[in-house]
Amino acid sequence: MSKPSKLALVPFVSVDNMMNLVNAIGPARMIAEIAEYIEQDFKRWEQFDKTPRVAAHSDEGVIELMPTSDGESYGFKYVNGHPANMARGFQTVTAFGVLARVDNGYPVLLSEMTILTALRTAATSALVAKYLAPESAGTMAMIGNGAQCEFQALAFQQVVGIHTVRLHDIDTEATEKAARNLQATGLKVVTCASAQEAVTGAQIITTCTADKQYATILTDNMVGSGVHINAIGGDCPGKTELHRDILLRSDIFVEYPPQTRIEGEIQQLDPDHQVTELWRVMTGQVPGRSSPEQITLFDSVGFATEDFSALRYVRDQLERYPHFVDLDMLADPDDPRDLFGMVARAAT
Repeated sequence: MSKPSKLALVPFVSVDNMMNLVNAIGPARMIAEIAEYIEQDFKRWEQFDKTPRVAAHSDEGVIELMPTSDGESYGFKYVNGHPANMARGFQTVTAFGVLARVDNGYPVLLSEMTILTALRTAATSALVAKYLAPESAGTMAMIGNGAQCEFQALAFQQVVGIHTVRLHDIDTEATEKAARNLQATGLKVVTCASAQEAVTGAQIITTCTADKQYATILTDNMVGSGVHINAIGGDCPGKTELHRDILLRSDIFVEYPPQTRIEGEIQQLDPDHQVTELWRVMTGQVPGRSSPEQITLFDSVGFATEDFSALRYVRDQLERYPHFVDLDMLADPDDPRDLFGMVARAAT
């Protein structure tokens, strides 16, 4: 049987190879470099096809497809979100993604995206904070110490320059896990018994909890003036983390309003409530943080262009860091009209 042609082979980055890639580059550096790719793509926002993710909701969670294209490349991510999974021994979020050529439709990369989503989510958070956080912010409260926690801490250390992270989770084992994993990072890690204690003295507040319900992780009295809130846990209909009054006191920044109004914290507000699109901030069309007293809120739900950026980044690293295998994924007969003949000849 003949070997597959080069056109039939698609680079595949498995979980094992993604871990090898992260460790070869270094997680903090990789997050910072992904943030640069995300920023590049936000700055050419108008080139992208944009649509809210296609979501299939159930009582247990959600399965989503997140597609986009810049006219030259097409990318999509498959991702789930099942908050009850942890108690059943499964990951809350798993994902994979594809990057393809628009001109002929051929995939050029297939990659795991469970780890990559964690990296790109942290990269996006820190990138946005670069524009919105108070000047010289050094302390972040991290409320919710699950799978995303350490990535967020590293991202804010590398991109924003924080030196202290204050951890709180209702699950003390999660906090102990995060503190242990962050020991060698150079960050000062403070474990806190409550969310109120965690936000004390913090200029940046990150909320990242998993319960699929309307929740009040931050109450209005906990948020003083001059802070930046990085709200990344509320990311589907019926799931929020912040009291509505906090939103009314904040200047709110979003990725893509049609999606965020359905899934984000602003689902609590009127459909025409004023929000600012991040691409306009990054292109200099509108200001980000405009005063020391301002409360800025990144209502983060994750958008397809960020996954596209992350896949684009991984593809660009594979020549230098060949942590992938080639999959014989595309049927490529010598004569494009003779797919049956290719199958029949394989039997001989």
